[in-house]
Amino acid sequence: MAVQKRFRQGQILKLLSSQPVASQDALRRQLGQLGMRVTQATLSRDLRELRLVKTAEGYRPLDGAAKDSAAALPALARALKEFLLDVRPAQNMLVLKTPPSGAQPLAAAVDGERWKEVAGTLAGDDTVLVICSSRGACNAIRKRIEEMLR
Repeated sequence: MAVQKRFRQGQILKLLSSQPVASQDALRRQLGQLGMRVTQATLSRDLRELRLVKTAEGYRPLDGAAKDSAAALPALARALKEFLLDVRPAQNMLVLKTPPSGAQPLAAAVDGERWKEVAGTLAGDDTVLVICSSRGACNAIRKRIEEMLR
């Protein structure tokens, strides 16, 4: 359950960083378009926990909370350090092994990078399949991932 909450809050921060959102209802609808059904009460709790406040320009971090909010973003380097256990190449694909419930947030972070070499990802419970456009692209992505772990 905590992983779902962490993922949902990461998606909230991602949405708010990409465009202004004027209301909780608009944010709830945008999350719904991402396949996340969330109640108004849960959304209010998430906004409070993330220390976001409503301004004329939309939701923003509370003054002094900007660093905390930035750390909560589901950045790939952070997700790799938190969830990645092993990387296994398989022709033009990478198999990323994670602890149980770690695959979804890691796949979302890989997707968030929008790398042109990545055709897509599939996530199970503890495995992410990264499908690359070619073997060369797969090697390049593997090297990037390994660099982020250093």
